Amino acid sequence: MWTTTSGLTGRSLRVSITITAVVGFSLFGYNQGMMAGLLNGDEFVRSFPILAMPDNPSAGQKHYIDVIRGAVTSCYELGCFFGALFSMFFGERLGRTRVIFMGANVLTIGALITTVCFTGKWEVGQFVIGRVVSGIGNGMNTATIPVWQSECSGAHNRGFLVCFEGAMIAGGTFIAYWLVFGMSHAADTVQWRFPIAFQIFFALIVATGALLLPDSPSWFVKRGLDNEACAVLAKIKGSTPDSDEVLTDFNFLRADVENSKRSQASWKTVFTFGKTQEFQRLLIGCSGQFFQQFTGCNAAIYYSTLLFQENLGMAKYLSLIMGGVFASVYALATIPSFFMIERVGRRNLYLIGFLGQGLSFVITFACLIKETEENSKGAAVGIFLFITFFAFTLLPLPWIYPPEINPLRTRTIGAAASTCTNWICNFAVVMFTPLFSGQSPWGVYLFFALFNFIGLIFGFFFYVETAGRELEEVDIIYAKAHVDGKMAWRVAKEMPKLTFEQIAQQSRDLGLDTSDQGAAEKNELGMSSSDNGDNGQEIEETRYKE
Repeated sequence: MWTTTSGLTGRSLRVSITITAVVGFSLFGYNQGMMAGLLNGDEFVRSFPILAMPDNPSAGQKHYIDVIRGAVTSCYELGCFFGALFSMFFGERLGRTRVIFMGANVLTIGALITTVCFTGKWEVGQFVIGRVVSGIGNGMNTATIPVWQSECSGAHNRGFLVCFEGAMIAGGTFIAYWLVFGMSHAADTVQWRFPIAFQIFFALIVATGALLLPDSPSWFVKRGLDNEACAVLAKIKGSTPDSDEVLTDFNFLRADVENSKRSQASWKTVFTFGKTQEFQRLLIGCSGQFFQQFTGCNAAIYYSTLLFQENLGMAKYLSLIMGGVFASVYALATIPSFFMIERVGRRNLYLIGFLGQGLSFVITFACLIKETEENSKGAAVGIFLFITFFAFTLLPLPWIYPPEINPLRTRTIGAAASTCTNWICNFAVVMFTPLFSGQSPWGVYLFFALFNFIGLIFGFFFYVETAGRELEEVDIIYAKAHVDGKMAWRVAKEMPKLTFEQIAQQSRDLGLDTSDQGAAEKNELGMSSSDNGDNGQEIEETRYKE
């Protein structure tokens, strides 16, 4: 089995796992930024003349080219969707590092297909096939890497790690924009072939990390490979397999896995209402991914240079520079999320994001209603404000929220559903944005502004604050809301942080199963029912980590 650590132990091993994970997410961001700069590149449109926009196109020509541009760009998201489905159905059987290794190699194959397009011989078809294949590999990686990283890390820093991964998405976009800008001065097809091929550099790092680093201890425990789990735990902690620290963590993991097996749910269980509110909570988790896309993030990221040139009337060279500055602002604006995600809270950050993004796009569409040079500058300010708000709010939040809002028995299904929602909505937005902006340069921004304000209203009434809460506390919040006939967010605001004993007592009072699960875990760990404080916290954190 894949228990190798390549001689690394303790902090060096944990850092190596984190580096592999963040490079994988950088690759995700890199592909987003890459297409933004290529679509209007001189050599790119010369190689793919079907994507070239004439100087004075007819309405029919413009419509046709916008559709083709949207299809060529968005086909990547379809590949990502099917890659995520593959991970959902086969990931547990194959293991985390195997899926990541496969995904990196599939992405490399797709990048090679795209790079070596033979222009003049069905070049767009080959380009699209390459992007779909690359998307499948990326979908496998983005669905698996967060699980692998969180299972090899402590539960206490999970929020920080997800924010860090989000920052690396922006970092990859930053690299892509400036690399494409630098290559725009090249005189032949290397102008677009090199940026596409550069994906392979990231993919090789990810594949090497997956090959040389161990699978997660949790996966080994789930497969009944206890010796391997203890060996990997010992390496991660820089200890020995028979140490008290390793054996204690192993017992926590085994109890958690057994509890998860007892709590396994089918899709039928999702359609549960009453006190547990499984279906409502699944929809709330998916809504974050839906609003992340339909509030305009990938319309701005994928097509920023196109929007600067065609909607704001900037020269091609200036639009490439503005795209690079846009990516730089995007990367820098992710930094506040590291400090705000726990202090400000998930709900408040969602509301700040929706309001800030909506007002930003109001500025943009208002300036574009009457096209003048000064108004175009104002519209650009709106776009930059939007990406600033997005970077520290709706970039990380939809990835953190679903595992926290869904109950234990439907958490895996809820997370899978939210990921699939992301890719399908991503595809839809990337597909229609060129067409929409071509028909109405200001209307597309009004559309996204309205969705931000809808998200603000939806978030205010339905998003519950989960920061600092244990999973069972969220169950209690929804049960109390159902029993008392109140909105869940109001119950969460009024209910203080509960101790483990209070969680168990309220769960029994409300008729939930949480107390039974907690008692079963305590019995398996040889703990008395009176244990509380740090021990109870560790049990809950271990359960949350999975």
